[in-house]
Amino acid sequence: MDLRGKRVVVTGGSGFLGRRVVAALRARGCAEVFAPRSAEFDLREKQQVIAMYGTLRPDVVVHLAAVVGGIGANRAHPGRFFFDNLVMGVETLEQARKHGVEKFVGIGTICAYPKFTPVPFREEELWNGYPEETNAPYGLAKKMLLVQSQAYRAEYGMNAIHLLPVNLYGPGDNFDPESSHVIPAMIRKMEEARRAARDEVVLWGDGSATREFLYVDDAAEGIVRATESYDAGEPMNLGSGMEIAIRDLAPVIADATGFRGRIVWDTSKPNGQPRRGLDTSRAERAFGFRATTDFATGLANTVQWFRANVPL
Repeated sequence: MDLRGKRVVVTGGSGFLGRRVVAALRARGCAEVFAPRSAEFDLREKQQVIAMYGTLRPDVVVHLAAVVGGIGANRAHPGRFFFDNLVMGVETLEQARKHGVEKFVGIGTICAYPKFTPVPFREEELWNGYPEETNAPYGLAKKMLLVQSQAYRAEYGMNAIHLLPVNLYGPGDNFDPESSHVIPAMIRKMEEARRAARDEVVLWGDGSATREFLYVDDAAEGIVRATESYDAGEPMNLGSGMEIAIRDLAPVIADATGFRGRIVWDTSKPNGQPRRGLDTSRAERAFGFRATTDFATGLANTVQWFRANVPL
C-alpha cells in the first residue's frame, strides 16, 4: 500500500508510541495523518466512534489507543483495563468495517501470551494457555481484537491485521510511579535516590523474571512497515530479540543513571510473567523488520530525556 495518497487515522496518536507512528507516516510522505484525542472522540462511546469516522473519513486506521500500565496499575484497575480496551477495539473495528476502511491495523500486546509460553514466544503459541494473572484482563481484552479482526476477514473480506509489540521504552515514556512500566519506573527510582543521596532503592519482585524491550522508534517503524506491506490474518510479533532478567537490568539502569547504592528486592511484590522473549522471524520475513537501536543507546536517550523533562 502506498500511504502517500491515503487518509490515515492513528488512534492514540498523541501518546508515547502514537507520536512516533504519526511522524514515521509523515516521513513516508503521507500528508493526511490524523491523531484525534479522547477529548474530541471518546472511543468507548459508539456514537463518538461513528462521529470520528464521519469527520475524518480515513482510508487506513492504526488503532493504538489503549489504557495501559505496569503490574501495579493492572492489579488496581483490572475492570477498567478490561472494559475500556475491549470496547474501544470492538467499536473502532466495527465502525471501520461499516465505513469502508481499506485497512485496519490493530495493536495488541505481549500480555496476551500464556503465562508459561516457551521462549522465544512464537505466534502459534498464543492460544496455548491463560495469560499471567496480574495482566490477564488487559491481555485478553486486546486479544479479542485479534479474534474480531480474523472474524471480519473471514466473513467480510476486511483487510485487518494484528501486531504484538513487546515492552516499549524510550524518550517520552510514562514515568508516573503509579502506572509506569519497568524501565521508566527503575529510571525514576534510581534518579530520585541519586539526587537525594540515598544509599538504596527497593524494586518489585525477586528479579528473576525476564523481559524483552523494543525502542519506541523501532516499534513505530515496524508498525508503519506492516501497514504498508503486511496483509495477512496471522498475528505478528514486533520485538528486538533481546531477553534480559530484571536482576541483570537493574545494574545496567543504575549505571546509566549514576546510582551507586544497593538494590533491594521486595519479594512480597509479584514478578509478573516469568519470562518474555520473542521470536521475531515472521516480521523479518514478511516485511523486513528488524530492530536497529542498540539497547545502551536507547537507554541513554531515555535517561537524558527524563532528566530534561520530568521534574522531581
